[in-house]
Amino acid sequence: MLRILAIALVMLGPTYSAFAQLASADHALLETGGPAKPPPPVADSAPISIVTYNIRWRTGAELQRLGEWLKTKHPLVIALQEVDRAKLRTNKTDNARTLAGELGMYYAWAAPPLPQSSQEKEEETGVELLSPYPLSEVTRIVLPHEGPGGRWRVALGATVKIGKTEVRVYSVHAETRIPLDQKVEQFRAVLADLNKFAKSNPAIVMGDFNSWEPATVKKVRELFTAEKFATPFSDDDPTFKRSAVIFDIDLKLDWIWLRNLTAASSGIDRNLTVSDHFPLWAVAGQLPSSKSRQQ
Repeated sequence: MLRILAIALVMLGPTYSAFAQLASADHALLETGGPAKPPPPVADSAPISIVTYNIRWRTGAELQRLGEWLKTKHPLVIALQEVDRAKLRTNKTDNARTLAGELGMYYAWAAPPLPQSSQEKEEETGVELLSPYPLSEVTRIVLPHEGPGGRWRVALGATVKIGKTEVRVYSVHAETRIPLDQKVEQFRAVLADLNKFAKSNPAIVMGDFNSWEPATVKKVRELFTAEKFATPFSDDDPTFKRSAVIFDIDLKLDWIWLRNLTAASSGIDRNLTVSDHFPLWAVAGQLPSSKSRQQ
């Protein structure tokens, strides 16, 4: 009982691109941009390296450390969660754009709306997608069901064309404290957007699902397996660690799900400790041929 209570308490708790779309006067909650000089193309047969990480607001030296780590993975798709853009706690730094600039990548960032009753003036933290390839069909998805205090969460979808193949990718940050059936509906909202695209195309859904209860872990696997996804990660492999008074709390919160792709290798890097989450990575093999979007 002490362990369950401890878990519950924890869960309560430079100029870049000339065409980067900066926040407008009304604080638009979707931003995209890319390098002034596009990176060289990657061979069609190159391994597809994928990373997801809840960075928990990191900025400055810690964000630079994250960028250095990412470069060692040579990722073609990156999904990040809890990325600040205009928050006092991170010195009003556009961390989404800063990191993209350091990596020389295209990026998209999105955040949820503030609660209607909120007196807060700052925008919420957001999610991000990055790739050395341009991002098209960028979609901000406000997930259904409010969390504590009327808080909303978002997912971000985009299409990445690697060689001749279109890959649909998502960065997800689900709510923590809502009933299980509502959590499942948040994941279904992401899959509903994916259903607009050809099922034969590769798809990657990843991020912080906040599946801290075993029942949610089970439902996540059932839902994505039924949709023909697979993951190289087990249900009991923790992706989050926080020290409590009596013992450390280890939770399974983060996922990488692949459809029409097979992970040749994967891992959770517990040596990168800029956040209370750990980054997940996977390397998939050769892409299948792409088909057009469903009508």
